[in-house]
Amino acid sequence: MEKTYNKLVRDNIPEIIEKNGGKPFFRELNEQEYWEYLLKKDEEELQEVKEAFSREERKEELADKLELLIAMASYNGFSLQDIINEANIKKSKNGGFEKRLLLEKVIE
Repeated sequence: MEKTYNKLVRDNIPEIIEKNGGKPFFRELNEQEYWEYLLKKDEEELQEVKEAFSREERKEELADKLELLIAMASYNGFSLQDIINEANIKKSKNGGFEKRLLLEKVIE
């Protein structure tokens, strides 16, 4: 049986497929394709977070999102620490999301 995926996968997936008796066909993406597929993967991972039912499933899916964020940062020449530092700067200026505030409207 043949199944087509055309999606970005983690580095060890071809070996895992082979260990399970499959024959993976893959290629290395060029720079432009890699960014496009990172963005597609981000949408896929967000959907999986939305669909996660249990707390444990959410933890696993959020870990996937984090790994993707690390890859996206690296692609753009940043470390995870660079992104964390930027997030801290924004948080000190604009706050975080702990108060769960929903802005409904502004009258000017």
